[in-house]
Amino acid sequence: MLFTASPAQAAPGDDQEQTPYYFGGVITFEGEPVAGVTMSIEGNGFNAETETDAEGRWRLYVPEKEEYVLTVDENTLPDGVIVDPEQLPEGIAPRSGTTASFDVEFGLTGSKIVNLFLGEGERVTTSFFDQFVERLINGLNFGLLLALASIGLSLIYGTTGLTNFAHAELVTFGAVAALVFALPLSMPMWLAVPLSVIAGMLVGYLLDLVMWRPLKRKGLGIIQLMIVTIGLSLALRYTFQFFMGGNTVQLPGAGSPKIPLFGAVSLSPVAMISMAISVVVIVAVALWLLYSRMGKATRAISDNPELASASGINVERVVRVVWMLSAALAALAGILWGYFRPGVRWDMGVHILLLIFAAVILGGLGTAFGALIGAIIVGVLVEVSSLWIAADLKYVGALAVLIIVLLIRPQGILGRRERIG
Repeated sequence: MLFTASPAQAAPGDDQEQTPYYFGGVITFEGEPVAGVTMSIEGNGFNAETETDAEGRWRLYVPEKEEYVLTVDENTLPDGVIVDPEQLPEGIAPRSGTTASFDVEFGLTGSKIVNLFLGEGERVTTSFFDQFVERLINGLNFGLLLALASIGLSLIYGTTGLTNFAHAELVTFGAVAALVFALPLSMPMWLAVPLSVIAGMLVGYLLDLVMWRPLKRKGLGIIQLMIVTIGLSLALRYTFQFFMGGNTVQLPGAGSPKIPLFGAVSLSPVAMISMAISVVVIVAVALWLLYSRMGKATRAISDNPELASASGINVERVVRVVWMLSAALAALAGILWGYFRPGVRWDMGVHILLLIFAAVILGGLGTAFGALIGAIIVGVLVEVSSLWIAADLKYVGALAVLIIVLLIRPQGILGRRERIG
């Protein structure tokens, strides 16, 4: 009855990506509903979080009918209270070493109701330090994949002055391409990933060839081009939806089990490989910018395009290479984002677009190394801030820090203060 309320009532979990499959229930203590309890679900490479409403109700949507681990955050329960193991639903038992984590699976239908009753007892909890370290590592992983996308966006702005809102769809394209290569074409991921990056590079080349360069030659200004990027973003996004539908699809290996490292910290092999790839690619881009002729030309154009052109640098050729590099980095970031979320969805890129912009602005507009620093700061803040604020608000904390930094240093961390007059 609680889950067949009138449509006018907002059901818990309305802010999630809704699918045909969900777990739900009610949490009560001494016959009274308990609000504000954080519930999380994890399994098959997927995780999500929600809170109980004023009537103690909760609902967690999942992408498919598989086995999952349901966890109650005991820090959000009343003091001295735990989930009563004597009143658990039939067929559900606590996992080893905890009183608030359970293996759950669906029956014949696409929903599973798990009503939980609280009682007095002693909690088995993870220390604050272990939680902090775990979120710090996750934040570093998130920050590195954000850096891949942010560096490309920053290079585009530095060489062309264009704010590319379609960059989010280049991120989505990388994940979608990897999905196509891995599933319908049955390629191993070690081959699908580089092919997807190459495909992203080709998209960047074609966009510059058939759109950005012709439009600029026709005399369109930066504002008009920026509006074109917004239109392109919408067109690409709904093209992805047309072919993919609204479902979330997991990349191969997304559900790999985590390996304990130290304390409560554990990472999956995919997460460790993701961090290693990010570091190697970022170092390679940094060396390219510092020591290659094309990289030096890119930095020269970012500093002063008119002077660079007068010095004999082929600006159009450099800008084309930058578009290709930017799209390739975005495609790689999309693949890693598909594993971190996890899952590939038609609008996945736009979910982190604001964070990408935040990283670029925080580091300093047009500076690739600033984008790297800004992305790592944003990624760590997003993950670590969930220790103190609700998970749904963790992006707000990073953006608040962005505003504070810009009030103190408007040009960003590595940006240069422009001279006036």
